[in-house]
Amino acid sequence: MADYVIIVAGGKGLRMGGEVPKQFLPIDGIPVLMRTMMRFREYSKELQIILVLPRGQQDYWSALCQEYDFAVPYRLADGGATRFHSVQSGLALIPDDEQGVVGVHDGVRPFVSLDVIDRCYQKARDAGAVIPVTPVVETLRHGMTTVPRDEYRLVQTPQVFDIQLLKAAYQQTYTDAFTDDASVVEAYGHAVTMVDGNRENIKITTPFDLRVAAVLAESDDR
Repeated sequence: MADYVIIVAGGKGLRMGGEVPKQFLPIDGIPVLMRTMMRFREYSKELQIILVLPRGQQDYWSALCQEYDFAVPYRLADGGATRFHSVQSGLALIPDDEQGVVGVHDGVRPFVSLDVIDRCYQKARDAGAVIPVTPVVETLRHGMTTVPRDEYRLVQTPQVFDIQLLKAAYQQTYTDAFTDDASVVEAYGHAVTMVDGNRENIKITTPFDLRVAAVLAESDDR
């Protein structure tokens, strides 16, 4: 039995407006993706890390690892045409008969708290499918109508699942409705349990996010 995390990092960084993919940009001197992987290594040295990267980014990543003397152990899988196919690629590195739980995490979410990681992994052992969420704090509108925000949640990662459940769910044919791993598992017929996330667990996609991340890095308390 073993536990895993699949860290998906296939972004091109188009919304950043630069040539370097967002997962490789530094925050307080450390590339985003390295910070993310270090967080999961800090959570558990036994956790098996699978990194999913497009082939076209792997040489750059290898050079970065040498430059920063990055020593977190991981296995590398090739990214796919969509997030769905990238997760499939990562799952293929887990033995078909493996028992345990597997998380799927965005490579550009380096500030997930250790408490949230633990909450997701522990709950997934009995619930089978768990996602971290946070409340919506601003007013929401659907077209011209205000909707009750207390009925909505913002979904984060890691999304954590029983390994056999996630492998089976990812045997389904891809559709555009698969926006995250939870949607894949729900389409397979399994309910998803929500647990509290942490607001600092932002997804870094824009220059503004990088500025916020710099502040978070200074006050990061795990």
